Amino acid sequence: MLPKEQTIQMIEAMGNLFPHATCELVHKNAFELLIAVMLSAQTTDVSVNKITPELFRRYPTPEAFLDAPVEDIMEQLKTIGLYRNKAKFIKGCCRKLIDEFNGTVPNKRSELESLPGVGRKTANVVLSVAFNFPAIAVDTHVERVTKRLGICPPEATVREVEEILMQQLPKELWSIAHHRLIFFGRYQCTARNHDHDICIQLLKENKPAKVQ
Repeated sequence: MLPKEQTIQMIEAMGNLFPHATCELVHKNAFELLIAVMLSAQTTDVSVNKITPELFRRYPTPEAFLDAPVEDIMEQLKTIGLYRNKAKFIKGCCRKLIDEFNGTVPNKRSELESLPGVGRKTANVVLSVAFNFPAIAVDTHVERVTKRLGICPPEATVREVEEILMQQLPKELWSIAHHRLIFFGRYQCTARNHDHDICIQLLKENKPAKVQ
């Protein structure tokens, strides 16, 4: 496992490569972000962004989703994976938002994770992006890249990857590190076969400023 200083240097180098790394799910508020992240499971952000403009036009609030037949919601989601289950989770999530949180997306991890269809990764994304809370959401890109670069051991679980990154990085880097790792994995060090030495060389050439 890389020492802290090298881990920080890796993340800073990714920032030089992708200075505008940010959440690519299009949203206007915390509720739209929550639904978009739920929809993104095993589906690309690009695919989600294609359907959410019309989805949120039809159903802009938890109440609107709750009033709609689940079959109608499924129809709007049918181009993405697991759309039947996702429609059911959205209905359950909106019911709980209304019943227990006055229709407002909560800003505590335990409360977010109590919502149907919301796991730790989704909760961390919402906390980080919508509420500016330091958090690291581990998706497939983050897990794959950290293991490929030696930041985390190959056998680490998703939760262990999150914990290692939290230990290796200062808290002020947690949220941006998540986005930089995603961009690096999505646009440079992809899951497809490629020359990984090029990825390493790019990180070495982008000599990052040392974090104090």
